[in-house]
Amino acid sequence: MARVDLTPRPEDLDPIETASADELRALQLDRLRWTLRHAYENVPFYRRTFEAAGVHPDDCRSLADLTRFPYTTKQDLRDNYPYGMFAVPRDRVARIHASSGTTGRPTVVGYTRRDLDTWSGVMARSIRAAGGRPGHRVHVAYGYGLFTGGLGAHYGAERLGCTVIPVSGGMTERQVRLIADFEPDVIMATPSYLLTILDEIERQGLDPRSTSLKVGILGAEPWTEDMRREVESRLDMHAVDLYGLSEVIGPGVGQECVETKDGLHVWEDHFYPEVIDPSSERPLPDGETGELVFTSLTKEAMPIVRYRTRDLTRLLPGTARPMRRMERVTGRSDDMMILRGVNVFPTQIEELILRVPGLAPHYQCVLDRPGRLDELTVRVEARSGAAGDSPGRTLEELIKNTVGVSARVEVVPPTVLERSIGKARRIVDNRPR
Repeated sequence: MARVDLTPRPEDLDPIETASADELRALQLDRLRWTLRHAYENVPFYRRTFEAAGVHPDDCRSLADLTRFPYTTKQDLRDNYPYGMFAVPRDRVARIHASSGTTGRPTVVGYTRRDLDTWSGVMARSIRAAGGRPGHRVHVAYGYGLFTGGLGAHYGAERLGCTVIPVSGGMTERQVRLIADFEPDVIMATPSYLLTILDEIERQGLDPRSTSLKVGILGAEPWTEDMRREVESRLDMHAVDLYGLSEVIGPGVGQECVETKDGLHVWEDHFYPEVIDPSSERPLPDGETGELVFTSLTKEAMPIVRYRTRDLTRLLPGTARPMRRMERVTGRSDDMMILRGVNVFPTQIEELILRVPGLAPHYQCVLDRPGRLDELTVRVEARSGAAGDSPGRTLEELIKNTVGVSARVEVVPPTVLERSIGKARRIVDNRPR
């Protein structure tokens, strides 16, 4: 199957997707001023933090004035668990989602019916930008439940006019059977889980390039350009990036366009992005890499002001759409490994693994401290049919020469490492606390 051209027609886009910069900025300012007032008047946390910073919603007269307002962190959301960040009475909350809470209290988010309508709209826009079209069958392999991925994808696809196949995550053998039987056009999953599905397709003796899939919309974890090439070549389809996080709304905050594949256009009519230096908290100009910060512009149940995502990226001018692009997330400031003074991200290791023919893109970075210094071991699976230990030595040399740190590489047989049906666990930290 030849890869299909899925460039959208201009008449199919939302009017804001072709608006001028002046029209977009005017809309953003109007919505930003509403958000600041809504948060200040209805969320005690924001009233306290605004007053402590000496600012009032009326002080926002331009988009640049947003930098005067304080940041919101994940810890702030946890401290106000469960409903302290809500800005509407609880009987107006139509749905609640939450994070897993594996590292502490979960972060809880709420949605009014209008919020759910907004979310469905930005997800429909995202799926269309990725190459989905009305009438396409969409196989949703994101988890359903408190995690926002499954339901966000589901309602967005329905809004676009697609046929939804709500498989959720897990039962990988069944995923493959349903892809073969139901012939979906689009699959939505985390990149690491799509690789697991791909491996299972091959294990069953099927040709991945013969499936009906035209587009993979992949999000919820960082992935690399090398990973895109791997997926596209093995499945003969487009692989595009989707960005979101539950604290801001869920998936659908930004989407890579299938016709350019050059970063994610942020839907700036609903989410205002900034990039800051994560250490000094100083705002950075577009084009410089730092931590991504978001302010919601239309959320009713839980407005969020200058939320520190911990995701590292940079903002760039728009291409396929006039809205700014964010470069694919390279990692998270709280996932950064510091070894002998060198900053290392799992995505850097992934890029190098994909350069070594005998290695599969299933890996973990294991941190230990047997003495006074930290040590890194990269556990990575061999590709089926690969032999010898030369791939491991090759990867060790690449890490040393490219990243600048010494790491031990342990090549394990295929399928040994744990498989995740959601976000892959890339770092295993065994160091004493």
